[in-house]
Amino acid sequence: MLTPRRIEIFKAIVDEFIKTAEPVGSKTLQKKYHLPYSSATIRNDMQVLEEMGYLEKTHTSSGRVPSTAGYKFYCENLLSDARMDNKMEIAIRDAFDASNMNINEAVRQSCEILSSMTNMTSGAIGPDAHEQRLEHIKLFPLDERNAVCVFITNLGHTETKTFHFDQDVPVSDIENCTEILNQKLKDVRIDQLVDEMERIRPELSAVVQRHDLLFTAFVKAFVRFASENVYFSGKDRMLYQPEFEDINKLKKLMQMLDDQSVWKDMNGKANAVAVTTKGAELTWYNDLAVVRSKFHVGEHETGEFMVVGPSRMNYDKVVAMVEYAARMIEKMYNAGGDEIDESGNKKDK
Repeated sequence: MLTPRRIEIFKAIVDEFIKTAEPVGSKTLQKKYHLPYSSATIRNDMQVLEEMGYLEKTHTSSGRVPSTAGYKFYCENLLSDARMDNKMEIAIRDAFDASNMNINEAVRQSCEILSSMTNMTSGAIGPDAHEQRLEHIKLFPLDERNAVCVFITNLGHTETKTFHFDQDVPVSDIENCTEILNQKLKDVRIDQLVDEMERIRPELSAVVQRHDLLFTAFVKAFVRFASENVYFSGKDRMLYQPEFEDINKLKKLMQMLDDQSVWKDMNGKANAVAVTTKGAELTWYNDLAVVRSKFHVGEHETGEFMVVGPSRMNYDKVVAMVEYAARMIEKMYNAGGDEIDESGNKKDK
């Protein structure tokens, strides 16, 4: 049974483990948290909490650490209503000061700020490109074998791709190809661009000398554009977390960060434990904790911010940061007609 005393002891254990990454014993709780209970009483309650599945005993110490079920209970019931850190609030607001910043730039800059302020890996799943339409293509030749291509959507999303050709491509071909694509592909949905390219291929071949090289380059770029919308910042910060000193565990993490499907369906993965609290969604998976918050940038467009780290993270702080970043994106792009207050929170209607 979870009595008020056991909840107090449990919260102290979680708070201490978040700070130190070391198993917590009864003497530490007595000394640091000034609990008015005997060591025997604390040990007995820790044993009960372990039997209930909220704590785990390590092999190297007599102390306990929170289990996944324990973190879930902590986040569902014991998170405080901590306000956004002033430094974080100012940093995120400043990130949106540039009036010409498109949503892609704003999301990436927010990820970098989240990573820096949490000292963990942060990420974002950008707005789903499938519902966006192509607005314009700009192709900048670097030389006869290299070019930089910029795609712009109707929502202001910008994607930059570098083309490397196996053979020389005349600048005139690049210009003619770009002109045709801008005429024929404007307002086409991103996920339909490849099919539309096939339809206009005969027209390209009649006008563009090296249409084969350019056609292949654009098709590959369109496929990536429609599928690649997961971005991470601060992957190297996980190197400094004691939980990932094990090289094998670190390798698995890096593989996960490179696999977009993991993050697009996190809660659908086996062994994942999820909970929604204070507007954010928390998931524990393979010794990781992931804090996520969705944002809306149009009637049908959504994305989400996330912070990825060890289960031992400061949930009060991280949840507040991720939620604030998501609300500021919505405020910046005036999504869905929600009213936003000065702190970036949705107003009650």
